[in-house]
Amino acid sequence: MRPFHATGTDDMRASLEAALASASASIGEGSLLSRDEAVGIFRLHLGRQYGEIRQLFETRRLKGIAAAGLLATLTDGVIERLATFAARVNAPGKTVAPPPSFCVCATGGYGAGLLAPFSDIDLLFLTEDELTPEVSAQIEYILYFLWDLGLRVGHATRSIEGCLEAAREDLTVRTTLIDARMLWGSRKLFETFGQRYNPSPEQAAEFIRDKMAERAERHRRFEENPHMVEPNVKEGPGGLRDLQTLNWLGRAALGPGGMNPAAERDGTTPFFASCGLLTEQETNRARRAWNLLWTVRMHLHYIAGRADERLLFDMQPVVGGRMGYAGHGRQVGVERFMRHYFLTAREVMRLTHVLEPAIIEHLLGAPRIDPTEPELAQELASTDACLIDGQIAPIPEHDFEKYPARMIGMLDCARRHRLPLHPLVWQQLIRHERRGVALRGDLATMECLTRLLCAPTREGANVSRTAQPKSGADWAALLSETGLLGAILPDWSRIVGQMQFDTYHIYTVDVHNIEAVRMLGCIEQGRMADEIPLAYALAHDVQSRRALYIATLIHDIAKGRGGDHSELGSEVALQLCPALGLDIEETETVSWLVLHHLLLSQTAFRRDIDDPRTILDLADTIQSPERLRLLLLLTIADTRAVNPTVWNAWKATLLRELYTRVAEVLEGGMAAEERDVRVDRAKEMARDGLLRQGMPAEQVEHFLGLGYAGYWLGFDADTHMRHAHLVAEAQTNQAPVTVEALAIPSRDITEITTLSADHSGLFSLITGALAVAGASIVDARIHTLSDGMALDTFWVQNAQGHAFETSAQLGRLRKLVNQSLAGVLNVDREIERVSQHRRPGRRMRAIHVPPRVVIDNGASDRYTIIEVNGRDRPGLLHDVTQAISEQNLQISSAHVTTYGVRAVDVFYVRDLDGKKIIGDARIAEIRGIILEVLRKGESASLAREDAA
Repeated sequence: MRPFHATGTDDMRASLEAALASASASIGEGSLLSRDEAVGIFRLHLGRQYGEIRQLFETRRLKGIAAAGLLATLTDGVIERLATFAARVNAPGKTVAPPPSFCVCATGGYGAGLLAPFSDIDLLFLTEDELTPEVSAQIEYILYFLWDLGLRVGHATRSIEGCLEAAREDLTVRTTLIDARMLWGSRKLFETFGQRYNPSPEQAAEFIRDKMAERAERHRRFEENPHMVEPNVKEGPGGLRDLQTLNWLGRAALGPGGMNPAAERDGTTPFFASCGLLTEQETNRARRAWNLLWTVRMHLHYIAGRADERLLFDMQPVVGGRMGYAGHGRQVGVERFMRHYFLTAREVMRLTHVLEPAIIEHLLGAPRIDPTEPELAQELASTDACLIDGQIAPIPEHDFEKYPARMIGMLDCARRHRLPLHPLVWQQLIRHERRGVALRGDLATMECLTRLLCAPTREGANVSRTAQPKSGADWAALLSETGLLGAILPDWSRIVGQMQFDTYHIYTVDVHNIEAVRMLGCIEQGRMADEIPLAYALAHDVQSRRALYIATLIHDIAKGRGGDHSELGSEVALQLCPALGLDIEETETVSWLVLHHLLLSQTAFRRDIDDPRTILDLADTIQSPERLRLLLLLTIADTRAVNPTVWNAWKATLLRELYTRVAEVLEGGMAAEERDVRVDRAKEMARDGLLRQGMPAEQVEHFLGLGYAGYWLGFDADTHMRHAHLVAEAQTNQAPVTVEALAIPSRDITEITTLSADHSGLFSLITGALAVAGASIVDARIHTLSDGMALDTFWVQNAQGHAFETSAQLGRLRKLVNQSLAGVLNVDREIERVSQHRRPGRRMRAIHVPPRVVIDNGASDRYTIIEVNGRDRPGLLHDVTQAISEQNLQISSAHVTTYGVRAVDVFYVRDLDGKKIIGDARIAEIRGIILEVLRKGESASLAREDAA
């Protein structure tokens, strides 16, 4: 037995033997236990031993790898003793069972000697060529016995030839058999299998290529997963499966005897780290990664009570707490734990890059260097590089240790000549990452680094990283993963693996920043021209391209430090940009962009962009058209890089409109103060359009006299004309309530327009009806006309962030709003019913969303702005607006944004006299009432979840 299994192993086996012997003695010599009696003894033994191992693990007296090894050893003993017992059962009348003619083998992960609490026990029953009835009966007895014990067993019964044939046809079978380990039976049969299964170098090379392709496909699937910050510990990138793959590659290339004899295999070290192909430091990193991933996996199984490999939000604080991660400084315990996890996953990826070239070289020999043209050969030689199979690679005798600048030079040579990177490049960059520290003061090298980071995206480049980097994002990903970027820029190393514990950001901070650069390259290339054509045009009109790319790469570089990361990041940029070779003007631009990188998104999604003060304040902050262009491009790239589901046509529309209005002011066009001129122009356009449509002149003039200035400035001419027909129809039909629903797919929204008598609580009734319909309100405008009627407009989306489009959907929206305004629909009861079917679930509950209310009298000349932050839930907007109405406040507009489970609702309000809220006591009272609504609503929502 391996040493790390030794603790308690003999006691476990002796315990089972003693229990069986005692039971057998009680029924008389030569008699066999009944099957039910034997199952009871085995079950009692397993339960006791499982409980002891779990206790040792959960009290941290056993590490994950040791606990997994003990579980495998315990299972070994059970199966060995069961097979012996089955042989006796199937040899009635004989005092000694005949020698076994088959063997029981552990395969897969269990074959490797490690077992998670609820993992399948993979068994191979290796038989002679012809399966006899006696052997078949014995195998059947073993399997049914194990199932009766409650064990999950995966099994196959094959002859040696059957194994070889299945392995030829199925990569999974070929893989599981690599770790085949005999538990009981014919030693000779198993040794024959081992001799025949030993692959030739050609077969090993084919297997290695197949496993690498399989891993790449698996990574691709997980990289498309919308929950990247909820990793799969087993199958995800950098997870246990990647370490197991390295084991399989090592076994295929070196054979079972390939382990370094000097390295005693004690189970804490994976096979690949014991083969002499890694440095001592890399071996230690492999051990740490192997143990941490197994520890996390063991905790997940024990907590879930089943085989669950996903580290979901609700599991992360629990696992982190069990492993001893507590808050430290400004960082909470769960974020410390998850950063350690992501750094470990990154280390696994780095080990892969280091080891695979070494395995292939061991199997196939040293690669041949390609002959090259003299001019290129001279340039390659200056960076210690050569070409191997058309790929750039370090020469065997490189001296990166002494001349680290040659590493960056080699990459720049690859960029200029569009050369793909040989795997040896990754290997050597990782092994010499620490030498990057020496490059910090080398201005020529830093300027070279900046050229890589700002490299334009080439035509035909894929979004995913390839062997031939085709964009600045590809180079940034390479430099970050190898560790060079963090060594050269220490501020970057602080965000590597940094996680934000929320449901909005799906990437770690470093990956998010790189994805933002990738999105910027896509904008430049025109891939987003269909979503926001303006961005493509602007990207080719910026004068400060380097500043834009560097600002995008570092815009979140100060996250995790506490305080405002925009302000802190702006200060970091002032130090970092000169080191990268940027001049004073570029440095100031980068610093300014980082400081204000949230300005446009927060204004577009949270503020009323029809309010002149909003536009004037933005123009005063931005001051130049060039900065506005840069800021818009950074905003789009940043938003798109947060989460693929965050961006939609509605947000593109808001940003485009905001940009246009600010640009108009900055370029000296229509001033925001010229309200009367703009109102007159809007009325004239509406009059002309309505008369052309045939509306009677008296109806036209009546409509033009209804709206106040804010109404005419808030909509375009087409919308004004639609509203005119709506008003005319309502007057003709003498309808107390008129509701119109219009899908606008180009903007990913549905527009709901209501016309009814204005009264307190109207807004709340409409939002309640829309909540019942499953509609998410993203924006709203409330206009009271001069005749006392309220013309309210809501822009809504479905749960997927798109427009309601079908006639059935639009009809349901109209019906529910009509019923609510007519008093037929009991909004509170229906929201309660809807909430029962839309519970947040354990994953979402793990995210803490503290309620917060901010009341601002300075951001608008005419309104008080109330910003409400809280956990999103059905009916939240209804409850909040009801509370606002009960405080005798009029809501002029509402702007709703959702960041995962956090909702940010902004309301422009006035009192009944049309004035702002004044008085500290009054403001404090309103804030307290809304906070109480948020707390009660969340408590009720969580109580419903608990009851379910």
